[in-house]
Amino acid sequence: MSRWLIYIGILFVIVGLIIKIAPWLINWFGTLPGDIFYDKGDTKIFFPITSMLLISFVISMIFWIIKKFFDI
Repeated sequence: MSRWLIYIGILFVIVGLIIKIAPWLINWFGTLPGDIFYDKGDTKIFFPITSMLLISFVISMIFWIIKKFFDI
């Protein structure tokens, strides 16, 4: 279990460095069709519905692959 936590921590560090060095790689986030942005006066509300569904799908696929190939 602790080994997996270390791997996840290393993955977070790598993703953080990629975002810091190359922010244009994540500029698509929040601009997909289906993401709702409401701006009227002083009120701004943002619902990244499509982006969150996409991220949820990707994370689910990663966990499915890990479970299938590593027998966890």
